[in-house]
Amino acid sequence: MRAIQITEFGGPEVLKLTELPDPVAAEGFELLEVSTAGVNYADTHQVEDSYLSKTALPLIPGSEVVGTTADGRRLAAFAMEGGYCEKAAIHPAMSFAVPDGVEDGQALALMVQGLTAWHLLRTSTHLAPGESVVVHAAAGGVGTLAVQLAKAWGAGNVIAVASSEDKRALATELGADVTVDAGAEDLKAALEDANGGRKVDIVLEMVGGPTFDASMAALAPFGRLATFGMASRTAPKPLHSGELMSRSRAVIGFWLAHCFARPEMLKGPMDELLAMVADGSLRPIVGGTYPLSEAHRAHEDLRSRASTGKLVLDVRS
Repeated sequence: MRAIQITEFGGPEVLKLTELPDPVAAEGFELLEVSTAGVNYADTHQVEDSYLSKTALPLIPGSEVVGTTADGRRLAAFAMEGGYCEKAAIHPAMSFAVPDGVEDGQALALMVQGLTAWHLLRTSTHLAPGESVVVHAAAGGVGTLAVQLAKAWGAGNVIAVASSEDKRALATELGADVTVDAGAEDLKAALEDANGGRKVDIVLEMVGGPTFDASMAALAPFGRLATFGMASRTAPKPLHSGELMSRSRAVIGFWLAHCFARPEMLKGPMDELLAMVADGSLRPIVGGTYPLSEAHRAHEDLRSRASTGKLVLDVRS
């Protein structure tokens, strides 16, 4: 089968198209003929070995696929041994039937990004009706879905942060109440201004560095900041318990991998998200489709922040 494999750590240049033997499905698994594979920002960290978990070489990157089983079922699934390939071994507990009318890219947008957005709002921050929600990288894969879900679930003010006018316009189109320039000179003040001069209740943060610091400073008493990435590759300032106690603030980390040991944390949310796409109440944004051989270009676009929404690989081309 054709696959993208890396044999050394580095940037997008280490993603190489190669021929590999077809995978063998262990007991309880089945083979999926992959049509489309998802690309995630986490993949860029995995390729350079800066991810939360260490990676062994050689490696097929990627974790999510859509395709067809031997008996004709169309599934979206987590492929734990890599998704940038023509065939993947999948497990029923990590697989989800794709309804008619839901496209491959839309289904893939719900896997890592959609489940992350769902859990950030429901599990991590426990969004309550009327609360203000700041969504950083609001034009990205998680952000475009988090903006919509926050509005659908009763947020009082959804503040979308993005780096360009086009990205902020997309966030507004998706339901954001107000937008903020990610490059604002005083981001703390900009977030508070966007919330009518008040501090904010919830922040979904995956940039790190000064963005994290400014978001913490803008957080209201009993506010919650959920951190789920560090796209800037710059760590924020260290936090001390006294800083949290003095304003009754909370910082919650989220990593979707911890849900894999608890499949019920995947199935219920995925069923809900797929149903919302099928009935038109949720609109996943597929921002780019690349041939399998150009996986490196997808990584370049992600790292340069040139993309919006979900990026996918057309494995058949």
